[in-house]
Amino acid sequence: MTITTHLSLDEAIAFLKKYVKFSEVKNQKHIDLSLCLAEDRPVAQKALIKTRTAVEKGELTEDQLKEKLGVD
Repeated sequence: MTITTHLSLDEAIAFLKKYVKFSEVKNQKHIDLSLCLAEDRPVAQKALIKTRTAVEKGELTEDQLKEKLGVD
């Protein structure tokens, strides 16, 4: 993915969904950036910041974000 100066919230969520995987804890998922190619790491970092900032600003709740990411 090409680094962009601005990611929308939907773009950030869609990007991060590619890195959701089951954890070693039964029935739990998490975002695993070790699956991310080095060239995509800056975009992943921007996407994480975008989603966390959206929660902090009240644009969506933590539960809504987890549901959208598929980690609920």
